[in-house]
Amino acid sequence: MSEQLVVLLVIVPLFTAPLCLMVRKPNWVWGMSAVACLLVLIISSVLWHQCDKYGPISYAFGGWEPPWGIEYRIDSLSSFLLVAISLVSFGVISFARKSVEHEITPHKVPQFYAALLLTLTGFLGIVSTADIFNLFVFFEISALSSYALISTGPRRSALIAAYRYFIMGSIGATFLLAGIGFLYLQTGTLNMPDLSSRLATLEVSAATKMAFVFIVVGIGLKMALFPMHVWLPNAYRFAPSTVTIFLAAISSKVAFYVLIRFCFDIFSFEFSFGSMALGYILIPLSLLAIVLGSMVAIFQTDIKFMMLYSSVASIGYLVLGVCLLSQLGIQASLIHLFNHALTAAALFMALGCISYQISNHTPLKDSLKLSDLGGLGQRMPYTMAGFLVAGLSLVGAPLTAGFISKWYLILAVLEAEWWSVLPVLVIAMLLALVYVWKVVEVAYFQPINEKISDVQEAPLPLLLPLWVLAAGCIYFGVHSTLVTHTSSQAAKLLLGGSS
Repeated sequence: MSEQLVVLLVIVPLFTAPLCLMVRKPNWVWGMSAVACLLVLIISSVLWHQCDKYGPISYAFGGWEPPWGIEYRIDSLSSFLLVAISLVSFGVISFARKSVEHEITPHKVPQFYAALLLTLTGFLGIVSTADIFNLFVFFEISALSSYALISTGPRRSALIAAYRYFIMGSIGATFLLAGIGFLYLQTGTLNMPDLSSRLATLEVSAATKMAFVFIVVGIGLKMALFPMHVWLPNAYRFAPSTVTIFLAAISSKVAFYVLIRFCFDIFSFEFSFGSMALGYILIPLSLLAIVLGSMVAIFQTDIKFMMLYSSVASIGYLVLGVCLLSQLGIQASLIHLFNHALTAAALFMALGCISYQISNHTPLKDSLKLSDLGGLGQRMPYTMAGFLVAGLSLVGAPLTAGFISKWYLILAVLEAEWWSVLPVLVIAMLLALVYVWKVVEVAYFQPINEKISDVQEAPLPLLLPLWVLAAGCIYFGVHSTLVTHTSSQAAKLLLGGSS
């Protein structure tokens, strides 16, 4: 039964998407999408449990055994990320009903949910497949659907942002496909485990090195790794609130997953960080992302921009942990992947609640300025409390999920004796505290802005998913065993141990 669940995980949202276009009634479409996301969450949780108990689960399409046929393979690493994706997706779809009614014209609602489910299908397929060309196809499914979702934003700027995202995404896809082509010419296989074993027996050639460079550059663009992040802030800023929550929480995490699959599973980490000296490139870029992303966030007056630049910094944390090449370092990156997905989703969900209420009382603007939030803590206490919890998690305050992430990364840096990196991490945490405090100060300690004097608390359908995710930020900060256990298994797997 577990083998069938592997493929059912991808089929459920894939088949629900065209049903949305056929039904076309907004409430029914949302209901079908919510059921699909709930099923995905249940299946992901079952697969996570099965992988932890029995080991990797494989499904061969059409009965064609790998490497001849396409294989889906779920191990401790992929099951870990699948739960993060499905958990956030269910929260997003719960939030979407009220938000989408407000931001999307009724006749476009079925297309919106269809594109959202296709994006989810792409993410799930990327994590599930063990075939690198299949991975590329799912990458493009998620990318093309994302462009469509961003373009549905209520402002004309959304079209321009989607177009720029399309250009950068196409460049990244070209690099990735070229690298896959080079690998296929070298080995004659597309199956990941088979590809890894064949590359291990081949002499390192110029074609292999070129394939590696192309793949890393392509994934770097998809992941928005500094300095290839320039497309991210505008693309997510002008998108509908639901889309910003979904993509900011998940998209870069999926691309990061692909990066570590290639660098550790397909190419060995000895080749990636030894022969190709990838660490000498990624370590400076990750540190720059952490520091500059946080510094730029401090000087933003647009709150969405502020949080988006914090996401650029979070990508730096992910990459830095992996570059330590230790089990603790990789584990820290994976814990941060899971915890930041919850934190980012809660943060942008709170901003979505604020935008929803403010736009009901003032003319729709291009941005939500910090000055607009004067005294909002009194007008929307539950929303701002949710933002505060997620903000503390982003900073890394004790008893939050973010603290576990930062703690493990600091421990890994100390273990590796990278003493010069430790002050950078401390400074970055202080910078995060500064820009989160800027929002808290305006919302709680400034007089009520006259423009929002009539604003009321967000409706319950928006507040409920926000507080579920905010509660998750606290829960996984107090009860972290589940996340640390699975991330430890996945780190061992990437370093060549058993899953």
